[in-house]
Amino acid sequence: MFYCYLSVVRIPIWFIICSIFHLHKEGVFILQANKNRWLIAASAIAIHLSIGSVYAYSVYQNPLNESLGWDIGAVTFAFTTAIFFLGMSAAFLGKFVERNGPSKSAMISAVLFGTGTLGAGFGIQMESLPLFVLFYGVIGGVGLGIGYISPVSTLVKWFPDRRGLATGMAVLGFGAGSLITSPVAEWLMGMISIPATFYTLGAAYLILMFAGASYIAPPPAGWEPANMKKQEQKKEEKKKKKDTQGDLAQLNARESLKTFRFYLLWGMMFINISAGIMLLAVASNMTQAITGAGSAAAATIVGIMGFFNGFGRIGWASASDYIGRTNTYIIFFVLQLGAFILLPFTTNEILFAILLFIIMTCYGGGFACLPAYIGDLFGTKQLGAIHGYTLTAWAMAGVFGPMAVSAIVGATADYTGAFVLFIFLLAIALVMAILMHLNIKRIRKQQSATSESTT
Repeated sequence: MFYCYLSVVRIPIWFIICSIFHLHKEGVFILQANKNRWLIAASAIAIHLSIGSVYAYSVYQNPLNESLGWDIGAVTFAFTTAIFFLGMSAAFLGKFVERNGPSKSAMISAVLFGTGTLGAGFGIQMESLPLFVLFYGVIGGVGLGIGYISPVSTLVKWFPDRRGLATGMAVLGFGAGSLITSPVAEWLMGMISIPATFYTLGAAYLILMFAGASYIAPPPAGWEPANMKKQEQKKEEKKKKKDTQGDLAQLNARESLKTFRFYLLWGMMFINISAGIMLLAVASNMTQAITGAGSAAAATIVGIMGFFNGFGRIGWASASDYIGRTNTYIIFFVLQLGAFILLPFTTNEILFAILLFIIMTCYGGGFACLPAYIGDLFGTKQLGAIHGYTLTAWAMAGVFGPMAVSAIVGATADYTGAFVLFIFLLAIALVMAILMHLNIKRIRKQQSATSESTT
């Protein structure tokens, strides 16, 4: 199984070798100018597949608790720290990524995330929880943040005709990373020691991420796909829907922070992520408590949740190209409201699992649609930096979601209060999405009136 995981590395290595023409005088590789945008997408997936392993973290909790005696709460703190630093580093290093380009940024991410994973193994070997949190949570978390945003703005520029599909392909890797890492890590821990598992995975992440980083690059200035011109001509001939006339504005990161729609988007993301991470944090125990399912059945449901997390990313992102990003988020919150209302009363294991899977598709889809949505609202001029600012919602939600459900369940010994809280929050998010729709409609109307008056 592990060898199957490593075999994924062959794809990016193959196209890196094929794309190299000669060496720069300073020893830096110069890649061919005419890159294949689908291989650019494969590079992004290679990077996100590696950092997406963070969602497989729960597989380490019991082994660390049983072998070292570390409290489950203390072990979970490393995961919370990693998610927090993911969001914060994405926010504050977004401009760094824009300034230095995706390849250099992704290589830095590879070094940090690989070092964090290797260092986590060292912390375990030394039986030092602080070292483990430092390497996995802080150093690895910063690598996560840089690696998450590095390929996204580049992909949006390579796929101006299919923004949702492009970003969906990238973050599909992030969602699917746990599907690969979970069984591989569990198998490795059974075959070798826990520290050796981290050493092996850390080396694999370094190889896979460096391979992807070596090929990824932005398109030449003014580049657009061949079918783009035809589509633009059709849009000019059919000026019926104002919402499809292009980006709402071309703003830099600082200008975007002055708009009402940025804070609506931030709030929508915070609530969507909080709801998803809340379930990810307690899915197994919640399933057993409400449905009476055994631990094996609950573990199976949790594993399948990873598939729907990944499937939702590519599915919803692709659909958003046709139904619109705002409409997609409205659907997210309607579906989740219904699911959260039904969950506490659903004792059938299959129905309970289906509701969890629906929520997971919305959770993953929210991440996948976000970069394209930012392009729609603010343009692509500084998409990476704006994306980073928005991902502070992830940092906050990564702390709020698990802590809120833990505090409520700890105080009441029941999940009902947690469901009530998130039903209320999802209702607020739905209102925000509707306000976003009205805000966009108003701006489009103003732009149309200004255009008519100038002509």
